[in-house]
Amino acid sequence: MTENKIINLSELSTGYRLLLTDCVKIIKTIPDESIDLIVTDPPYQTTRRGKAGNSGGMLQKDIFNKGQVFTYNDIDCEKYAPEFYRILKDGSHCYVMTNHVNLLHMLNTFMDVGFHFIKSLIWDKGNKIMGQYYMSQFEYILFFRKGKGKKINHCGTSDILSVKNIKTKGIDGKNLHDTEKPIELMKILIANSSKENDIVIDPFMGIGSTGIACKQLHRRFIGIEIDRKYYHIAKERILNF
Repeated sequence: MTENKIINLSELSTGYRLLLTDCVKIIKTIPDESIDLIVTDPPYQTTRRGKAGNSGGMLQKDIFNKGQVFTYNDIDCEKYAPEFYRILKDGSHCYVMTNHVNLLHMLNTFMDVGFHFIKSLIWDKGNKIMGQYYMSQFEYILFFRKGKGKKINHCGTSDILSVKNIKTKGIDGKNLHDTEKPIELMKILIANSSKENDIVIDPFMGIGSTGIACKQLHRRFIGIEIDRKYYHIAKERILNF
């Protein structure tokens, strides 16, 4: 694991590579068609609670009023979707999580750069968030492929993935990351769309759920995170899991 600002896949014969940097810049150093799977939860703008149905939870008011949950969440998918397509091998899968506000733009952008949209999976969180219209209990997982079709490994998997939304707490009792995704959810996607020793990348790593899932499933992993706090949490979690 390293903080060096370059990705050399020859150094990834086994194990993991974690980078503290901007994925939009570093991803350009990855060779064409060298990645087996992308699984990621990109930062995206949210809506104010009660204005467009729901939000992501209890968030800091100063940034939430601007539609930002985190410091680095104003990136447009148009900046990274072309690179996602370029680095993926032909016949490989890509899973991208999004909310209802960004759904249409995310879907259109990925299709415009060449991805085939397979379907939208639903993550049933098992808990509800208040809103003016309907209480939110799910998130979208957009399921794309590059090039030729490839079946998932476990064809009996439902397109509604019911995995409880339980956050990891710090010693102060607060969430380590407000939009942390469950390891078990990541394991379903990774197990279905890759095989052992494949290279999986999460360009928006957060606190490392995808990396831990890869470690459990014996996949090689590249994780990129721009926020220093989350990077170090992810690094410790993956090393010690």
